[in-house]
This record gives sequence, structure tokens and C-alpha cells, in this order.
Amino acid sequence: MSLFDKIRHRKALKNGLKEGNNVTIMGGVSFESEPYLIELADNVRLSSNVTFVTHDGGTWAFRDQERYAEVIRYGKIYVGEHTFIGTGAIIMPEVTIGKRCVIGAGAVVTKDIPNNSVVVGVPAKVISTTEQYAEKCLKEQRPYDKDEYLHDKREYLLKWLK
Repeated sequence: MSLFDKIRHRKALKNGLKEGNNVTIMGGVSFESEPYLIELADNVRLSSNVTFVTHDGGTWAFRDQERYAEVIRYGKIYVGEHTFIGTGAIIMPEVTIGKRCVIGAGAVVTKDIPNNSVVVGVPAKVISTTEQYAEKCLKEQRPYDKDEYLHDKREYLLKWLK
């Protein structure tokens, strides 16, 4: 995470972002203007450029009309434990993401996601359970030498992916 991202994260925490233990933020994450409406449970991992939208700015289009002058929309966002949110995902207001979910890169989450779900797309839709995804990954897994990987990840992956 860059220095700018660290400052932005600290500012969000200072302004009320609720964050559990062992949360990982890769960088470029936007908690918008109301971080106090966002809660991240334990062991959440946010990839790069995830955006949390806690308000509906679209109300601006009609608030100049007397009937709608006072219309505003805000909503809380909750992300359950052991959930991963992929690069460029957008989480909209009034959304609860269950525990052990995988939110695919670029997904736009507009409604609640049940526990143990993998979602992708715009708008995001459930495509499998987390367990089904884990089994698929296990089945496709190549032999893995953890010590070699930890010693020199770059060399290991370049050799491994030949």
C-alpha cells in the first residue's frame, strides 16, 4: 500500500470506518465520504481499487424540484469475515456481504450476498458456492513447494508457470 493509501485508510478509520482484525487492503481503495457507514469484519481482504459507495448521488438530478428537494439516500455496507473483494469491485449502499464470499474483479454489488458465495458481473450474480470454487481450485492446483515459493516467489512462479 502506498503512503497515500495508508493516509487515506487512517483517515477513514478516524472518520468511523469499522474494521476487524487481520484486514488486508491492497491499495487504491475508496471508502467514499461516509466511512462510518462501512464495517469490515475479521480477515477481510480488499484488492486494489475497490470502491464503497454509501450514498446515491443520483438524487442530485431531481433535488432542484420542490417535491424532491429533501430526498437523499444513504446506506450502510457490511462485509463478512474471510471475504475477498477483487480488483475494481464496487459495493453499493445498503449491501451486506456474507462471510467467506469471493467478489470477482469488476463486480458491481447492488444487493445482499449470502454467506459462502462467489459473485461476478454487473450487476453481481452468484455463480457458485465458495466450497465449489475451492474444490475447482484444488482440482486445478499444480504441485506446490511452499518453502521454495516463500524463498523466491518470482523465480518459483516463473518456473512453475512455464
